[in-house]
Amino acid sequence: MPYISSGIKAGFPSPAADFDETRLSIDQIVVKNATATFYAKASGNSMNGAGIDDGDILVIDKSLEPQDGKIAVCFIDGEFTVKRIKVQENSLLLLPENPSFEPIEVTQENNFIIWGIVTYVVKKI
Repeated sequence: MPYISSGIKAGFPSPAADFDETRLSIDQIVVKNATATFYAKASGNSMNGAGIDDGDILVIDKSLEPQDGKIAVCFIDGEFTVKRIKVQENSLLLLPENPSFEPIEVTQENNFIIWGIVTYVVKKI
């Protein structure tokens, strides 16, 4: 795809901008580890406050280590969910970014895996 690397001015266009074009794939920007990265469509509105809306495309990297405060795709009790990780001394919480939803406390009774860390969100405006 064509790519204007110098940026798009929010004022008057420069005539030279017509000639400042290279080519790129969106993967060149959003994928750091091709063998561990995948895309998924967000469903629902529990993460609206983090800028993740229903229908957005998530870029998820399975090679990144889960850390407190990161947004992760998790598999819990047979279902996938995307939430912010909150590590506490004796517990792990999955936090929504919408006050209409309750945090999920992960316990030893849960079948739980952190599938990957969300690195980018691709959205339609």
